[in-house]
Amino acid sequence: MENTNTRQQKIAKQIQRDIAEIIQREYSAALRGILVTVTTVRVSVDLAYAKIYVSVFPFDKAQATLDFLTEQNRAIRGALGNRMRNQVKSIPELQFFIDDSLEYIENIDNLLNK
Repeated sequence: MENTNTRQQKIAKQIQRDIAEIIQREYSAALRGILVTVTTVRVSVDLAYAKIYVSVFPFDKAQATLDFLTEQNRAIRGALGNRMRNQVKSIPELQFFIDDSLEYIENIDNLLNK
């Protein structure tokens, strides 16, 4: 059981690194002026699905960026497949989500400062 969990964590970390690099290298022109950070990746036990959490700055571009990444899902998954083909049998289905924890922290900070 622990072995599966360790493998899940290793695959999640690898996906996090690779997707961050793919977004930075291949989509920098489309996302000009927007900072996208892959904050967390959660992989299902069977490695069939990966939830990708991204933080977007400025915050007001978050939904548009999420929509763009969702549109590019197949291309991103394909690029991920090229990088990970020797490590996993099949590349997980990707789902993108906004990690709004930084926005939440900033909001709390602003409220405390008032």
